[in-house]
Amino acid sequence: MSKLWDDLKDNMKDWSVSAVEKAEEMSKIAVAKTEEMTRISKVKFEIHQLYREMDKIYADLGKLVYEHTKNDHMASFSGNKDFFELVSKIENIKIKINSKESQIVVIKKDYDADDRDEQESKDTIEHDFPEIPKNSE
Repeated sequence: MSKLWDDLKDNMKDWSVSAVEKAEEMSKIAVAKTEEMTRISKVKFEIHQLYREMDKIYADLGKLVYEHTKNDHMASFSGNKDFFELVSKIENIKIKINSKESQIVVIKKDYDADDRDEQESKDTIEHDFPEIPKNSE
């Protein structure tokens, strides 16, 4: 009985040390995932702001087209500096949005290794802490 008790104490020490190590690993993963989500959220907010800015320019463009068509009875905008300036602004914003979306892909790739580490940690935990069989007595 004493041997059984000693073995149980040794196993409990090993499990507790292993549990602490796994908890540290999991907390590092959680911090990394939080950082990833924060960075992605920031870029998504910037994209949202760019879309709002683009919507305002589209509204200005619509007003310009309406005014030009109504007042001048013309539907041609060749040579209209204001028209092409607004179109150029929209195109520049679209380029910025594409750049921001590429940043999100890069951020996800940067943290992809962390996701693999997370899965490895889960596999290790399952290996180190298998389900304890129930006593049939």
